[in-house]
Formats: sequence, structure tokens, C-alpha cells
Amino acid sequence: MPSLVRDTWLVFQRSMLLTLRNPTWVAVGLAQPLYYLLLFAPLLKNVRAPGMAGGDAAFAFFIPGLLTQLALFGTLFVGFGLIGELRDGVIERMRVTPVSRFALLLGRALRDVVTLVVQAIVLVVISIPFGLSVHFGPLLLVLCLMVLLALLGASVSYAVALILKSEDALAPLANGVAMPILLLSGVFLPMAAAPGWLQGISHANPLRYAVDAARDLFAGHITTNAVYEAAIILLALTVASVIWAARRFARTVS
Repeated sequence: MPSLVRDTWLVFQRSMLLTLRNPTWVAVGLAQPLYYLLLFAPLLKNVRAPGMAGGDAAFAFFIPGLLTQLALFGTLFVGFGLIGELRDGVIERMRVTPVSRFALLLGRALRDVVTLVVQAIVLVVISIPFGLSVHFGPLLLVLCLMVLLALLGASVSYAVALILKSEDALAPLANGVAMPILLLSGVFLPMAAAPGWLQGISHANPLRYAVDAARDLFAGHITTNAVYEAAIILLALTVASVIWAARRFARTVS
């Protein structure tokens, strides 16, 4: 265990250093949610839909969706960097090192988690002048949900990247998977306003539970069924995805 922690920290340091040397992608990843916040969210103040409040409360409804969108798109595409490392022989050179194969995943994924948390905090802070009410306890729990989403998305992206080994294949696959998941999670409008058949499909979408839980937390409701369901579902999926991705790293680097 001590060696795993040490190896994970070393891989995390290297990955974070690469990100800090070129922080453009961090800013680019935050740009799209900011566009939605500045140009779309104000329109929701006058929108009336089942399960959705108007006025300034609309931001407490919309920001959780933006955070979830940020977590999804901020992590599903991290595999592009890994494909570049495969092409440049970085992964190949790691074969001769004693570093833990599990740490190769965790170190990179932790970099993605830290990046997402920083982006999420910036987005929340910018949203406060627009009318978003923030309480430290619920916000901390929302960030915990985002951490699980980031680990889940990054692990899946890395595993798929190791399988495909091509940006041309990863890009359409990630987009093709992300868009229906995003739309069926109710990030823009509540799924309660959808027809019954669409609501039924959305219940099979784990991202919907994260969005519903984040909205309950921003509303100050900590002990709701949505929060418990999201925690259980995301934790189970995250553990499964991390194990899967770690095995892919072990096969690739062994």
C-alpha cells in the first residue's frame, strides 16, 4: 500500500505538471459551461415547467446541471492525452519501471479530479452574483459527487483509449455516448416535463441521479432519496470502472 500511494503521487505530480505547463485545455473546458451560464441561464428565470422554479431559484436548478455537464465532458475526452503518450512511447518506457500499474491510472485520474474540482468551484463562484445561493455543507457534498463522476468518466475514457488507440475512433465514440447521456439526465430542463416513455428511458441513465441529487443539495436537502441513490449508484459504477481501467493498464504496460 505505501508503494501504491507513492507511485500514485509520482504519476499525479507528472500529470499535473503537464497540465500546468499548458493550462489552455482547463480554460477551454470551462468556457462552454460559462457560455450556458451567461447566455442561457437568464432565460430560465421566466420558464415554468414541472419540477422547476423560476426567478433566481432557476440558477439553483441549472448550476447542478452545468456542473454535471462539466464533469462529463471534462473527463470523457482525457483519453486523447493517453493515446498521445502511447504513440510517443511513454507507456512503453514505463514497462521497465517498477511503478504500480494501478498507480498509472490513479495518478492520471486524480489529476483530472483536481482539474474538475477547480473548474467547478470557479463556476459556482461566478454564479453567485447571478443569484445562486451556496451553503458550504451541501456544496461540499456536490463536489464529492463530482469527484465520483470525474473518476468514473476518466477511468472509462482511459480504458477505451487503451483499447482503440486512435483519436479518430475515440472522438466520435465519446461524442456519441456523451450526448444522449447528457440530454437524458435533464441538465437543461427537468425530466418531469418529458413524456412518460422518455422519463422511463432516463431512469436507466446514472447521470440523471447525479443531477437530481445535486439539485436537492443546492436546495439544502441533504437526506433525500435522490442523494442516497446517486451516492450508491455512482460509487458502484466508479469502483467498477476504476478496476476495469486498471486491468487495461496492467495488460498494456505488462
